[in-house]
Amino acid sequence: MTEINLISDTVTKPTAAMLEAMMSAKVGDDVFKADPSVNELEDKVARMFGMEAALYFPSGTMTNQTAIKLHTAPGNQLICDKYAHVYNYEGGGVSFNSGVSCKLVNGTRGMMRAEQVLEAINPPDFYHSPLSALVCVENTTNKGGGACWDFGELQKIREVCDQNGLAYHLDGARIWNALVARKETPEQYGALFDSISVCLSKGLGCPVGSVLVGDKELIHNALRVRKILGGGMRQAGYLAAAGIYALDHHIERLAKDHQKASELGAILESLIYISKVEPIETNIIIFEINTSLISQEDFISYLEKHQIHLIGMGQGKLRMVTHLDYSEDMHQRVLEVLKSCPIPQV
Repeated sequence: MTEINLISDTVTKPTAAMLEAMMSAKVGDDVFKADPSVNELEDKVARMFGMEAALYFPSGTMTNQTAIKLHTAPGNQLICDKYAHVYNYEGGGVSFNSGVSCKLVNGTRGMMRAEQVLEAINPPDFYHSPLSALVCVENTTNKGGGACWDFGELQKIREVCDQNGLAYHLDGARIWNALVARKETPEQYGALFDSISVCLSKGLGCPVGSVLVGDKELIHNALRVRKILGGGMRQAGYLAAAGIYALDHHIERLAKDHQKASELGAILESLIYISKVEPIETNIIIFEINTSLISQEDFISYLEKHQIHLIGMGQGKLRMVTHLDYSEDMHQRVLEVLKSCPIPQV
């Protein structure tokens, strides 16, 4: 029985064509900025977003942490939603790396409104509170179930940042999903944010890598921070070639992942043992079990017996993520297994 891994869209393996592109890559020493494939990838991403420069990193956490360090000083505070990845899933790096605290906003599914951001800004002349310096948003929202921000709201937050002297960073780990779902363009986002982190190993199927995009000065300074954080890689062009291939071939196909996620959500909503399914816009499905009918443990065990794997997010929530390696045959099998789940006598 073929294993079906729906834990994350990071579990994918390179396709045969991507591997061929990787193995034929021209490489050099990227620590000396002498890797032609890395340079090509950075130029490509910067041009896509209409921004001046870009820098290749091993991970999205490192790109986010670098941007935060560059936009803040120790003792400052950043503003983000309570679901934000930079707060919940980056190992406390905001405080460890930058000496910065987080002002958490109680948004909806990981998305806050401009007026909430304004309310969260500390008075700059009140020296008892941290100086607000940065606003971070995440699109799509991981903990919010792949939700996409309204672009008009992002523009309103930009206005709040401009009026209050705050920098504006986008954690765009799954920005490609948002672009496809909302039919938006990278240039729209490049014109709005001071810095953007984009991931190549979520959704696009690359084995490794994220890219930080910004103006020339920010990226020049990011090179030093990347070095300090240990992110300098040598012949990284073999990995960068995967990113180039993915950007050329794997963006539009994300719509297939979104469609499969929608179909999974529809089945889950029809089942008596599922109590709630979060709205589905992209490739993430978050749902809750009706524990009066079946325990979460029994449900997970049932799926694992059928070689189907998902992840718990805490607070009774489970998550599935569709991706490049989740085939149509696998999809039909999961739908049938979900519909056939036996409900124990209670």
